Amino acid sequence: MKVVICGAGIAGLALANRLSARGDEVVLVEQAPGPRTQGYMIDFFGPGYDAAEAMGLLPAIREHAYPVEEMALVDHRGRQRASLATPTVASGRLLSLMRPDLEEVLREALPEAVDLRFGTRLTGVEDLGERVRVDLGGEVVEADLLVGADGIHSAVRELVFGPEEEFLRYLGLHTAAFVFDAPEIRTAVGGRFCLTDTYDREMGFYALRDGRVAAFGVHRTADPALPADRQAAVREAYRDLGWVVPRALRECPAEDVYYDQVAQVHLPTWSSGRVVLLGDSCYAVSLLAGQGASLAVAGAYVLADRLARADSVPAALADYERLWRPVAEEKQETGRNAARWFLPGSRLQLLVRRATLLLTKLPLLNRYIAGQLGGKSTALITNLRASEQSPVPIEVNPDRTR
Repeated sequence: MKVVICGAGIAGLALANRLSARGDEVVLVEQAPGPRTQGYMIDFFGPGYDAAEAMGLLPAIREHAYPVEEMALVDHRGRQRASLATPTVASGRLLSLMRPDLEEVLREALPEAVDLRFGTRLTGVEDLGERVRVDLGGEVVEADLLVGADGIHSAVRELVFGPEEEFLRYLGLHTAAFVFDAPEIRTAVGGRFCLTDTYDREMGFYALRDGRVAAFGVHRTADPALPADRQAAVREAYRDLGWVVPRALRECPAEDVYYDQVAQVHLPTWSSGRVVLLGDSCYAVSLLAGQGASLAVAGAYVLADRLARADSVPAALADYERLWRPVAEEKQETGRNAARWFLPGSRLQLLVRRATLLLTKLPLLNRYIAGQLGGKSTALITNLRASEQSPVPIEVNPDRTR
């Protein structure tokens, strides 16, 4: 089978790995001129962790991971107000690493047979029934399947399913991330993820092993439109925060700043003929859910599994959505519910968050908070892995724990 995958991010790379490993011909196209360095620190846990383990990628991911011990809320002077131990969220099966580093692991694991093309834009799609024809900026390629793994602003979704505004659910937030040099900030952060104990806007910092610091920010705004000048927008949004934020803003680069709206994607169906969507293009959960990368890898694992088992491509796509949509939608709900916890909208909500974290040493409350942050567990990947040689259909049950 020949498959064209649009988007060489986490979802596209993971799917290309699985499909090529089982003998499919894979063309992986990415409109960016090369691997992107923009991104932020992610917590990699949940079903994606299970899928990466099944794919044999965990050792390489661990090499890039950081031993983040806790999330610490600090005031305008850097004094710690409350904290949450990182393993609380995922019973220790959690790795913290920069998003570009996870992409690097997936890219380096690609079989040599994958035709990876950077600087290639998909400009047209024509469904031929048994095949699909795609225009890659002048070169026409026919394949058995086109996969749109090109993110929240998906070109494949726009061409096949309709305009972005029909499916994007803006959550009232913008987010930004950048990396800079500041030895004194790196020392102050240590092995923690330090987050300003503020409402409506907050910034967080991680110390990187190369001596630099990774900054991450999120703030509320009613306007979903993205600014033309990202550096200016970041400096304006967070200028009234204290602690090390003023120094970080001075170091914010003019280029190489990640900036986007915080949103979710909701579609009535994930496939149309010989075209299917994967990852953020069809089930973006937003950074509030904390599992975007995890769901990208796990979703790719499920799609590849169904394509390997089903009697036809349409049957595989239907089965993929039947199995994976309930999991993705539950994580989307988790993200929406976590919004006020992640970024309080008032001083009262801020005080509630602070008080809640102070009580996390109580076992029952600790488990409750872990459930609110991580959502329900799913054994789907474990079941798929265990049944790779079995024709027995897999049933999804998001309520089931490992």
